Amino acid sequence: MPSTTPPVAIIMGSRSDWPTMKGAADALDSLGVAWEAKVVSAHRTPQRLFDFATGAEKAGYKVIIAGAGGAAHLPGMAASMTNLPVLGVPVQSKALSGLDSLLSIVQMPGGVPVATLAIGEAGAKNAGLLAAQILALADASLAQRLAAFRAAQTDSVAESVED
Repeated sequence: MPSTTPPVAIIMGSRSDWPTMKGAADALDSLGVAWEAKVVSAHRTPQRLFDFATGAEKAGYKVIIAGAGGAAHLPGMAASMTNLPVLGVPVQSKALSGLDSLLSIVQMPGGVPVATLAIGEAGAKNAGLLAAQILALADASLAQRLAAFRAAQTDSVAESVED
């Protein structure tokens, strides 16, 4: 029986991260890629994180997008417990505007990779696109949709600066 699990899991440390992480969901939606979002806090729900990360591959996920702010341990901890690619999105924080999140996610030790994107909404959107690119390696139809997206994006940029 085929898995009903969507290929992409979007996890975040708090419900307050959703306005940022929705950018990943929107990018995936625009390309017809199914996803599921969950709140999985590395600090407040460590057992939930453990259960999710150790079971993600068996559940049928192919890529994990993990967004977190502040100490931002979620992407790295998830990556330490799965062989799936983990895309880290630093969520903008109030104290240091997301620089703390970025540095926390990007400073992974050798051997435990997390592909780290830009801070905030642009990073979330790009995480969705990158997840789609990873999946497109084994999905010709998705690869075509990505090529069409890129062509439309290029065509939308005017060459002149006139109104």
